[in-house]
Amino acid sequence: MAKRSRLTKQTIHQMFANFQASDPHPEGELDYVNHFTLLVAVVLSAQATDIGVNKATKSLFAIASTPEAMYALGEEEIRNYVKTIGLYRNKAKNVYTLCKDLIDKHNSEVPQTREELEALPGVGRKTANVVLNIAFGQPTIAVDTHLFRISNRTGLAPGKTPLAVELLLERIIPAEFLLHAHHWLILHGRYICKARKPECYHCIIVDQCKFKDKVLKA
Repeated sequence: MAKRSRLTKQTIHQMFANFQASDPHPEGELDYVNHFTLLVAVVLSAQATDIGVNKATKSLFAIASTPEAMYALGEEEIRNYVKTIGLYRNKAKNVYTLCKDLIDKHNSEVPQTREELEALPGVGRKTANVVLNIAFGQPTIAVDTHLFRISNRTGLAPGKTPLAVELLLERIIPAEFLLHAHHWLILHGRYICKARKPECYHCIIVDQCKFKDKVLKA
């Protein structure tokens, strides 16, 4: 039997209304200059921090902001630019072959469907969802470790796998909030509802949250 939210519809609506009031237009923290560089940045961000990725891609994107320019660099040169990022060898290979696929199969354009995106090297469901949401305004939910933690901790969307959490969130979040939902939750997990020491004492959804061990004093 599929799990349900531990929160009522009214509580869920209030939770996201609080997020919206606090940050009406949330944005991801990866730097990019177009849809292609967004895709590359998200591929590089797997198991890495956005800050670390941004440092590596600043000079890379300045000289290679198209699939053709990136592919022309070659795998070794791409690797030199991203070597400060974890798993950089495999990621550089994926970026290089991804560029070839975009050129040969997609007229150098980033595809707008999850299926086509997931067929690209280094692109999984989470990466595809981020690109679909940010680049194309689709109301997708990209479940990273922060979002997975918050969904379970608050009782919003309990689930044993990222996919289970994603599908439940898509079902229970009111449509008016769905476009920005994953940004609100990820940023909240990154800066407030932290893994070891959640800062419940200045949390804007503390009254809606079901977490039993709330930290109410700094």
